Amino acid sequence: MPKLWNETIETHRNAVRQAILETTWALVTEHGLMSVTMSQIAEKAGIGRATLYKYFPDVESILTAHHERHVAAHLAHLAELRDRPGTPGERLEAVLERYALISHHRGRHGTEELAALLHRGEPVAQAQRQLTDLFHGLLTQAATSGDIRDDIAPDELANYCLHALGAASALPSEAAVRRLVAVTLAGLRPPR
Repeated sequence: MPKLWNETIETHRNAVRQAILETTWALVTEHGLMSVTMSQIAEKAGIGRATLYKYFPDVESILTAHHERHVAAHLAHLAELRDRPGTPGERLEAVLERYALISHHRGRHGTEELAALLHRGEPVAQAQRQLTDLFHGLLTQAATSGDIRDDIAPDELANYCLHALGAASALPSEAAVRRLVAVTLAGLRPPR
């Protein structure tokens, strides 16, 4: 087949897949996990049930794919912040703030049931390793430059940051999130 035809088909498939992911997330957010059926998803997405089943076998697999896409976008954004110009300390602060805001917004979406479904399995474990590695590398650079303390191993500091900023999910406002980031950064500064 001509290249243009293949690109057109692939574009169409991606558009259908994206519509399925977004429609499912909207339905689950509105009606709850247990209330959504494949028939509802197909109808709301404007596709046939047979087409839907060609892409995904069930609601859980759709939500998992949506979550994986969402996590990948967050990791890419954090990596972009890590790699931008500036001192390691400035880049670390930007990454910490963005991660805390991600945690804060994650706390506003879905139920515990949905979180339990999505935050398990190897893709989530792999994303957690990528996140820890990203923090570890940036903390190592910041310690080397003197922006943060060097008397504690970067892997311990990475765990400190991830756990401390995970608390942002329960905070009432973005202002509170920024205060948490400031406290976390204070704990990273070299002792006097």
